[in-house]
Amino acid sequence: MSASAQLLLPAGNPLSRLLHASPVLLDTTFDQLRTLIAVYETKSALRAARVLGREQSSVQKQIDTLNRNFKQLCGEPLVVKQGRGKDVLITPTGEALVALARTTLREWLDSIHECRRKLGTTLTVGTTRFMLDSLAKAWHHVADDFRRRDVELKVVHIRTKDIWRKLASKEVDIVCGSVVTPAGRGGDFEEFDVIEWRRGGLALLTNLPEHRLGPRAATGDLPELPLVVPSDGLIAEFLRGWFGPDYRNELDIAAEIDEIQYGMSLLRSGLVEGCMIVTSGLGVVAANNELREGSGLRVVELADDREPRLERLVGVFARKEERAKFPTDHPLNLLWAAFQREVPD
Repeated sequence: MSASAQLLLPAGNPLSRLLHASPVLLDTTFDQLRTLIAVYETKSALRAARVLGREQSSVQKQIDTLNRNFKQLCGEPLVVKQGRGKDVLITPTGEALVALARTTLREWLDSIHECRRKLGTTLTVGTTRFMLDSLAKAWHHVADDFRRRDVELKVVHIRTKDIWRKLASKEVDIVCGSVVTPAGRGGDFEEFDVIEWRRGGLALLTNLPEHRLGPRAATGDLPELPLVVPSDGLIAEFLRGWFGPDYRNELDIAAEIDEIQYGMSLLRSGLVEGCMIVTSGLGVVAANNELREGSGLRVVELADDREPRLERLVGVFARKEERAKFPTDHPLNLLWAAFQREVPD
């Protein structure tokens, strides 16, 4: 760079600082930063290599390069070997660089995603397992148009407990799933638009004999029953709404489960006697003997007699008023309209 060109840039000019940045720093790549994060999380070059799908020698070479460069820049390496079979040591400089790398990569990924979304080249839909068929029906209306315009549809699995967080953080554009809402309340959510699919309550699947539990029960009866409940998710939201955040101390919990299928198998095995709270829709399927895992279990109607009265809203959700930012032929609006066409009568 010529002296005359340098004179055109005041010392405080941001570009001037970048032009004088160390070549060692400028040679640092996103791939190296990702490798550093992987080593930090796994505490081993070997384990990081497995996560990244690479050879250990490739990962170690990148770490050696980072160590050499940042020892020159900052005065100490980032990662120190502790000996065979021991976790690596991350130095204070390494801790700082990992935090910076996470922020840098996250902001780049988020910004690129936002640019692609605004241009209508990608759309991310989060869906629970039980709403995949609903998404497939809506997709049928827009699939040809999306393919013709080379719009990428990304479908990601989402758990009920994460619906609002994933939407608010813009990790997804649309969500198909279920949420807990006050009974009888319209689809009026402060921050989100809603296409209401259907509403429903809960039921019980049980291996208890009829003399202990008849064909009907109420939410007020739940504290008297041995329960098999999921550790989190939709059912846990109902229980928190009825019995408060400390509901585990209010109820007789015979077992906590991570998935419904395991809970049904647990009850069917007879190792635990009790009831599992499920959605009314799943209860209907079980009553019709359409669930192999639920074979032999009775379905008990569960009436909501406890305040606040709650119900399950199944629907499609998006950030409020976001669709108004885009023309009607934007992929977000097209898919939203497709979901509206598929709303059950």
